[in-house]
Amino acid sequence: MTFKNLNIIDPILKALEQEKYVTPTPIQQQAIPLILKGSDVMGCAQTGTGKTAAFAIPILQRLANTPEKQPNAIRTLILTPTRELAIQISDNFTSYGTHMKLKHTFIFGGVSQFHQIKTLKKGTDILIATPGRLLDLMQQREVDLSHLEIFVLDEADRMLDMGFVHDVKKVVASLPQNRQTLFFSATMPDTIKKLAEKILKNPAYVSVDPVSSTAQSITQSVYFVEKNDKEKLLATILDEEGISRSLVFTRTKHGANKLVDKLTKKGITAAAIHGNKSQNARQKALEDFKLNSLRVLVATDIASRGIDIDELPHVVNYDLPNIPETYVHRIGRTGRGGKKGTAVTFCSTEEKSDLKNIEKLIGVRLTVSTV
Repeated sequence: MTFKNLNIIDPILKALEQEKYVTPTPIQQQAIPLILKGSDVMGCAQTGTGKTAAFAIPILQRLANTPEKQPNAIRTLILTPTRELAIQISDNFTSYGTHMKLKHTFIFGGVSQFHQIKTLKKGTDILIATPGRLLDLMQQREVDLSHLEIFVLDEADRMLDMGFVHDVKKVVASLPQNRQTLFFSATMPDTIKKLAEKILKNPAYVSVDPVSSTAQSITQSVYFVEKNDKEKLLATILDEEGISRSLVFTRTKHGANKLVDKLTKKGITAAAIHGNKSQNARQKALEDFKLNSLRVLVATDIASRGIDIDELPHVVNYDLPNIPETYVHRIGRTGRGGKKGTAVTFCSTEEKSDLKNIEKLIGVRLTVSTV
């Protein structure tokens, strides 16, 4: 199957060809026709399988084929948990809509709202937003969603995990009843299903992988190591295995900063991204990592969404997450698009119960490695 088989319009097909996208992924094959029909959709697929394109492509086509009700009105809202992910989604719309006249913009907190409001006043068809900044601007009457046609809740599981459920409900309460609603998520816990039942109307459910499964292209292993020895083990693995780039996950912001300091003293270029870092600092660290100027990027889970790096070979769970689904999201940063990746987990004595829960969730026993 190709994108042509999905009846995609020529301007989008041309953009996809420029991006060298010919064959849609399973989630795209199933979701795109349903969204083009106007159905509400609940989509679940592993991270890195093309969920953003699964909703971005049909949204662009629907807006292009449907006359706008009001000039310069916001016609689509995409709600997403982090600024990094908002930027990534915006980049996707730029790529797929490059031959179209539709406008999109993003808004998020942590930066001045001045330029965001200035852009909004010029009008936008598609608004990509994080919940806090969106509600702020709605209260200031700088955002009008009364003409909205399509609402997307992206990374729905992480939205709830990060405590955004009340903000999401406030946003939804302000939207027109007559709209198309799309939920996309990498995992499908019961809390997501219950929320979906309240917000979506007769949704079509699309699930292309077992819920909480991990990609076959990722080699997973675990090292049993005590907490105080983890930093030494990480440096050893990076050197002995010749790892050029590694994304390392810690549980806390303080832990991320501390690890960066220790790696830097060992001559390993590293930087951290987390909620206490400014937007500029986070973006610079991410760009440096993409350009191979950094060998190690240390991230907390909240900052990790939106880290979409081609051919990222290596992920390390320096600290185990206490929420098993988070493991799936973390290691999904590698092995994207069918490429091979390696996910290494460090497990201390006190983290063994977390490891057991992860293995139960994914249905896989991690291979035990030693140095």
